[in-house]
Amino acid sequence: MTSQKPPLAIVVKGWPRLSETFIAQELAALEDSGHDFDIWSLRYPTDKKRHPLHDRIKARVRYLPEYLHEDPERVWHARTAAQALPGYGEAYRIWRADLARDLTHNRIRRFGQACVLATELPEGTQGLYAHFMHTPSSVARYAAIMRGLPWSFSAHAKDIWTSDEWEKREKLSAATHGAVFGATCTAFGAEHLREMADDPARVDLVYHGLDLTRFPAPPERALRDASDPFHMVSVGRLVEKKGFDRLISAFAQLPTGLNWHWTHIGGGGLKDALQAQAEEAGVASRITWRGACDQPEVIEAMREADLFVLPSRIAEDGDRDGLPNVLMEAASQMLPILSTPVSAIPEFIDSGTHGLLVEDDPAKLATAIRDLADNPSQTQAYATAAHDRLVGEFGMAPGIARLSTRLTQLMQGG
Repeated sequence: MTSQKPPLAIVVKGWPRLSETFIAQELAALEDSGHDFDIWSLRYPTDKKRHPLHDRIKARVRYLPEYLHEDPERVWHARTAAQALPGYGEAYRIWRADLARDLTHNRIRRFGQACVLATELPEGTQGLYAHFMHTPSSVARYAAIMRGLPWSFSAHAKDIWTSDEWEKREKLSAATHGAVFGATCTAFGAEHLREMADDPARVDLVYHGLDLTRFPAPPERALRDASDPFHMVSVGRLVEKKGFDRLISAFAQLPTGLNWHWTHIGGGGLKDALQAQAEEAGVASRITWRGACDQPEVIEAMREADLFVLPSRIAEDGDRDGLPNVLMEAASQMLPILSTPVSAIPEFIDSGTHGLLVEDDPAKLATAIRDLADNPSQTQAYATAAHDRLVGEFGMAPGIARLSTRLTQLMQGG
């Protein structure tokens, strides 16, 4: 049972979200480690399903006004109350400077949400921790300044690569009320953020890892014959950085003699465009679009597949993956992996040892799929090596222990 005045406030963009199991996994583990917190969400949930993991978390979930005009009384009451807080003037000054460089409705909304957060935080709050370096961290930062509290963040992928340099530097500097620490889940991201920080020690590398107790043991996979049907599965939002448009183009280049099928799991705004592309390419009959699924459904699909494919790439706006947890989930089920050498993916997959990484080029993807389908024994060896690496090097416990220590120090003023 959580207390009435938990010492930690965790700010997230939306709760719960099917696509952010890494956050739910972390929060459940922090509770198991003895941390007491409220979850403050900037947005209401949009997913119709939720993972069983979400139901494990006992923290109270509190929703800030998603759009300020929808709850004007709460916002204006908070703004008035916030003006009496000791750090309001400094927070307002910093926000005005940010607004001058980012004149957007989102920046205005961040300050309104911060006023609500700062005035509604329980008196016993000792620190704030935000998931994602962009909007949630801005809200946490403004609120922390108003209340005179320390704050911290966890950065992942899009929030790192699409944030302006000036904002990253200021969120990583003591001189501008930056975070006491920032955690990030890849060495690739950590190196970049350390270059932005006034002190590189302000940035911690904390791999998400995988809580293997939540997953069934891998199935006994019989060695498939090269002439058997070849079933591929992908899990990821239908957005540019996931590269599914390139994968559909690759499917159109597969040999006519290969009996293949692809199942996609996930929602996203490009669904109609990708389905139209598949129709035009003549491969639509070989594709199943499952939409958003909960984790048991995802794992069951992985257990039934022969290959996991994630053709990640860098989007036009710079957005890219970090180290997608779905790769580790696939490895947990001894499912061979085909992906790309984008961002931090090579930190888990050494190409030619734990799977294959190829450029996000349709012809190269098609060649890799054909080679993996034609060489079942080699493909199975990749899956075994990835599973061994997951168990030996990418468990969840070390990262949670490090994060738990950092959060405890944060709340103790260290």
